[in-house]
Amino acid sequence: MSLKFKCPNCGTPLGYEGLCWKCQAEQNRREVLAWTPEQIAEKQQFILQNIRALEEMEDPELTTFWSLLSCHDAITPEIQRKALAEKVFFPAELYYHAPADVRDGIISLLLDAAGANEAANLMSCLAMQGDDKALETLLELEQHPRPWRKKLYVDPSVYAQCGGWTFDKEGRRTTLNFDTCYPMVKGTRHETSPVRIGRIREDSCPHCGGKMVDMLVLDGRDERLRFLGIDGILTAACCPNCVGFLQGPAFNRFTLDGGVEIFPSKLYDEEEKMDCYIRPEDYAALHENSLVLGAASVPLFYGTACEDVNTIGGFANWVQDWEYSTCPHCGKPMKYLAQIQWDTVLDGTEGTLYIEVCPDCQIASMQHQQT
Repeated sequence: MSLKFKCPNCGTPLGYEGLCWKCQAEQNRREVLAWTPEQIAEKQQFILQNIRALEEMEDPELTTFWSLLSCHDAITPEIQRKALAEKVFFPAELYYHAPADVRDGIISLLLDAAGANEAANLMSCLAMQGDDKALETLLELEQHPRPWRKKLYVDPSVYAQCGGWTFDKEGRRTTLNFDTCYPMVKGTRHETSPVRIGRIREDSCPHCGGKMVDMLVLDGRDERLRFLGIDGILTAACCPNCVGFLQGPAFNRFTLDGGVEIFPSKLYDEEEKMDCYIRPEDYAALHENSLVLGAASVPLFYGTACEDVNTIGGFANWVQDWEYSTCPHCGKPMKYLAQIQWDTVLDGTEGTLYIEVCPDCQIASMQHQQT
């Protein structure tokens, strides 16, 4: 296809006239962020009247739902009660921090569930509600499995992770998400920022020979990032070419003065010699990206319905299912820290890099998902 057009905003070569998909997505988001209180109320009423369309993944209902949640944190108890009454259980985020009466309704349906699919959907919704009674119910189902458990791949404690938490065999809760979210936004290459993406390292990848990259360098001493509890520099380093082909996540230990110890990794196919598909100009573009930490926090789900948004904290836009690494040092689940959409920093790539952290052991993990 001939690329005879260019995006009028960013200059990306295109085979059609108009905005590229990233600039179009950014424009759409700006329009949603500019909704007035009256417009938000109108959209909420629209969802109430068409709640069943969410489960059918219909538009404009589904897009409106995600706009309300991710940009305005505006899913009301009224919407949640209507969803429960209509037995609409997708997306599970409908029920994030739902009131006690809605939670009790989900629990009642879950305890009466006969099929595995129904139970799985209800456990995800209960995980999103996430209070102590939700934990108590999922713990009971893990300790005393129902017949439908045999048809599921994982335990209720893994379904709890959908809501950003989990529990151990004694019912002790572990929080897997941070309760604050900041976006990465377009700045200038030399603008001061406590977060930088894509610092090229001197060492090379043992699998493909390409450059290792500090994919995320974060200074937790910045006032905006105090919620992370990291009193110094966190560095997450990997090979951007090979991270999607590893047997498990890439790991490194970081020191608060900026030091990094990269752990050995293995490819899925150890006999295969990886080629490096990242060109010198691609490494340069990665290093020179202009993304900086946003000035203000955003709703926790700000990055969950977009393929062009990089975030620190909050919830991830899991391409597949949620996936929390196990710390290789202490064996505890790691905490979701950030997401980097590959094609925001490397042209021609796809998928997302998810970065997690064990603050106690000062270990970072990086894993890739794509469709």
